[in-house]
Amino acid sequence: MKLSLLMWVASVLPQPVADQACLATTVYLESRSESTVGQMAVAEVALRRRERGLWGDTVCKVVTAPHQFAVTTTPGSFDINNLAAFRKAWQIAGQSLNNWELPLKERRLYVPHADHFATVAIAPSWSLNRAGTTIGEHRFYAVN
Repeated sequence: MKLSLLMWVASVLPQPVADQACLATTVYLESRSESTVGQMAVAEVALRRRERGLWGDTVCKVVTAPHQFAVTTTPGSFDINNLAAFRKAWQIAGQSLNNWELPLKERRLYVPHADHFATVAIAPSWSLNRAGTTIGEHRFYAVN
């Protein structure tokens, strides 16, 4: 399925299915080759951003904010064709959304306070002089 079609479908789905579709797509694009923990950490960053409201009040708004996640930097013609990886991303998204519904003290957190991440191969300007947690090929930072 093409990324543009998947994101269009998410735009017409009711909540909370739309948020799960957007989160699964983000997990797939950002971390499909990572461990389950790495994928959960990516989902956690998006959910933390939604909770803080600085990037949008739904997961779909958060992950489609300009230049924040791969959903907006990947061409719409990109083919999401690894169905096993997307199925796993869908499960991760569902588990993450359920986890985020719990009271804060009961949530399983993989990257507490992190609201940004980047691959370890790059060091964005906002990451300089900040401590981070590395999981797989990503480094997670608390910026805001």
